[in-house]
Amino acid sequence: MAHVPQIKIPATYIRGGTSKGVFFRLDDLPESAQIPGPARDALLLRVIGSPDPYGKQIDGMGGATSSTSKTVILSRSIKPEHDVDYLFGQVSIDTAFVDWSGNCGNLSAAVGSFAISAGLVDSSRIPHDGVAVVRIWQANIGKTIIAHVPITHGEVQETGDFELDGVTFPAAEVQLEFMDPAADEDGEGGSMFPTGNLVDDLVVPGVGTLKATLINAGIPTIFIQAEALGYTGTELQDAINSDPQALARFETIRAYGAVRMGLIEHVDEAAKRQHTPKVAFVAPPAAYQSSSGKAVAAGDVDLLVRALSMGKLHHAMMGTAAVAIGTAAAVPGTLVNLAAGGGERSAVRFGHPSGTLRVGAEARQVNGEWTVTKAIMSRSARVLMEGWVRVPGDAF
Repeated sequence: MAHVPQIKIPATYIRGGTSKGVFFRLDDLPESAQIPGPARDALLLRVIGSPDPYGKQIDGMGGATSSTSKTVILSRSIKPEHDVDYLFGQVSIDTAFVDWSGNCGNLSAAVGSFAISAGLVDSSRIPHDGVAVVRIWQANIGKTIIAHVPITHGEVQETGDFELDGVTFPAAEVQLEFMDPAADEDGEGGSMFPTGNLVDDLVVPGVGTLKATLINAGIPTIFIQAEALGYTGTELQDAINSDPQALARFETIRAYGAVRMGLIEHVDEAAKRQHTPKVAFVAPPAAYQSSSGKAVAAGDVDLLVRALSMGKLHHAMMGTAAVAIGTAAAVPGTLVNLAAGGGERSAVRFGHPSGTLRVGAEARQVNGEWTVTKAIMSRSARVLMEGWVRVPGDAF
């Protein structure tokens, strides 16, 4: 029996924030995968090693977690006043599905540096020494991200002493500005608060009626109170991910929240929209020990947040969810704001399973509607490997 040989595709494996993903230049993809559709999805699934009924992604580049089952496609921007177009694909681990419905805030930290190294940014915009300002068009949600990338001797600087909880080693700091992060380009989810309320009564059959802040900023997110589900907000991954009933309960909350936000029409559709919305629970400050053994004191944080991604509790915090946290914290009366003590604030430091993270947001009311001009946070990024990925020639 004849077998089709493997093909190789130029690719770079990069850590961005607390995630890892395989980065491609659009022009380097096989022709059939340069346009959205089944061929592109099939290719990326095979690159990552999905669908894998064993849940390990052994035969691919994925790391069997939502944080490491990611792909990025970049090209020179077709948008005025932008340098690069950034498309993110969240690859399901155990099903043949690539979710294009949202952004990855963590991998956003690597987009600017990859774009510069890949020649996608005009050389005139790159200083010999200093900081390159890369204007990114986030194509999934139609938003602008500004990345401040450190440059040394004309090249991206990746090493440094910036420490990010959830990442073992220090690296160079990359500041990100998520501009006008509320709602999608096409208006999906409506305004920043799609129901028009800062707090809703979310009816979830089999769970109960929960107070919830439903916000579309950075990524659509459902915030609920930890105590409403019997949690303290200090939980680590095993406390949630080893409990199938808890995971099922969170998925039910996510599905009914998605309907309430107008993202889907029926709860059954949530299975085909795994990346968004996110669901997170919040609590006032409390002391706990992070997953690395680091002690986090109650005085170190303004509130505690735990968030789920692709059906599991995240080991740290998704970057886009951090934008939602910072934005919601800036609006007096949301559950996030109240957990942080209430009142007006332009920045918040929250505790997550791996430690703490600070995020700032500029929110204001215009004609009775809350808007946010930008959210700001720092991450880091580092190239782990570059060269080619190989896939069977008949895989897409």
